[in-house]
Amino acid sequence: MSVILASKSAARRAVLDGAGVAYEATVAGVDEEAVKAGLLAEGLGPRDVADALAELKAVRVSMSRPGLVIGADQTLDLDGALYDKAPDLAAARARLELLRGKTHKLHSAVVVAKDGAPIWREVVSARLTMRPFSDAFLEHYLASEGEVALGSVGCYRLEGPGAQLFSRIEGDYFAILGLPLLGLLDLLRQHGELAK
Repeated sequence: MSVILASKSAARRAVLDGAGVAYEATVAGVDEEAVKAGLLAEGLGPRDVADALAELKAVRVSMSRPGLVIGADQTLDLDGALYDKAPDLAAARARLELLRGKTHKLHSAVVVAKDGAPIWREVVSARLTMRPFSDAFLEHYLASEGEVALGSVGCYRLEGPGAQLFSRIEGDYFAILGLPLLGLLDLLRQHGELAK
């Protein structure tokens, strides 16, 4: 069998690479913004949106590829409202100003599909509290991170300088990076993709 990651996310690839998982990465070809808008219009919350998008990605690729297909998605939830990736640095500045001094949630969903159907899923939520950092710190942070900050819904990389934005983090580290890992590794072992 084979393992396919239905994502080109550098962070998700780094998590699998670090864990020693052999896989192939591909794009799911899903119009995430249109699907997300439809799910929100149906009344789904940020956690369920992440789950539905992860499933859609996994199933879409699994319909045309053999093996185990991993779909993943992550949403940022501030007081029940879903926030997408910032399109530019001005929006990233506004996002970080909004999150400053507050606690938000990251919902990370992972779904594994086989033969066009989901066979396993997990949604892990983490709570992150940003410290009340100064405007000067924010400017320095954005200047040092640049466009890299736009790669995450929260405009930060916990594995990089983004760690300095926080006063408290509760939850699974891998889920915060965008791919809940431990349950996924267990599933891959059960299917003979990793040594038991």
